[in-house]
Amino acid sequence: MTEEQVILVKQSWKSFYNVDAHILGDLFYSKLFFDNPRLRKMFPESMEAQHYKLINMLTAIVRRIDDPDALAEDIKNMSMRHTGYGVKPDHYRLVGNALLWTLEKGLGNSWNEKVKDAWRAFYEMIAAMMISAGRAQMA
Repeated sequence: MTEEQVILVKQSWKSFYNVDAHILGDLFYSKLFFDNPRLRKMFPESMEAQHYKLINMLTAIVRRIDDPDALAEDIKNMSMRHTGYGVKPDHYRLVGNALLWTLEKGLGNSWNEKVKDAWRAFYEMIAAMMISAGRAQMA
């Protein structure tokens, strides 16, 4: 990621600090499950807690974007949990699509190609780290 992309991710995520996690989480998971209904069974029946986990996780990794060692440790821990939930490498693309869609809807007029490219680069970096850590765990 470029320095400009890091700044764009951090600045745009600030827009979500005061958004109710239930609203943002519901938007994200509704899109994810609408596009990929087979993934629904991987989650609890009640999604309330999951909405907050999503927002807390995103906030944590955005805050660590400038600290590669801490970010790598967070990603390793998340990957271990997600591997235990049955997450497969191909699921990350599906989640990324839902995330970018959710961010676009949430940012409205602030969403543009530069912000989209920054979030795509950020998510692809995180997903690659998660997949790599998951594979290492399975080896």
